[in-house]
Amino acid sequence: QVQLVESGGGLVQPGGSLRLSCAASGSIFSIGAMAWYRQAPGKQRELVASITSGGRKSYADSVKGRFTISRDNAKNTVYLQMNSLRPEDTAVYSCNAEVRQTIALFTTNIYWGQGTQVTVSS
Repeated sequence: QVQLVESGGGLVQPGGSLRLSCAASGSIFSIGAMAWYRQAPGKQRELVASITSGGRKSYADSVKGRFTISRDNAKNTVYLQMNSLRPEDTAVYSCNAEVRQTIALFTTNIYWGQGTQVTVSS
């Protein structure tokens, strides 16, 4: 079994910062790409940022210059540093990861975390 658990969400004022973490655990052989998504009420889920196993990063236009994605392969963890937060950033943020398990070396599956709430409000 593989589990992804997000942490670091909360309430922050406009212009503030938060750092989200997502740690993967279980019978993991290797992890490929990892990503952060978000979904606000009344809106579709959108890709916020992604990072490949080699460290190549991609960002949604709405967060470029404000958010930074990174990963620590030794800890099986991906991070999202969020600066200059705006009310429109309010959403449930979820991480996902491409995981190859030790019990299924020739199969790669995508796993999702349960999400963490980020609220930007004064």
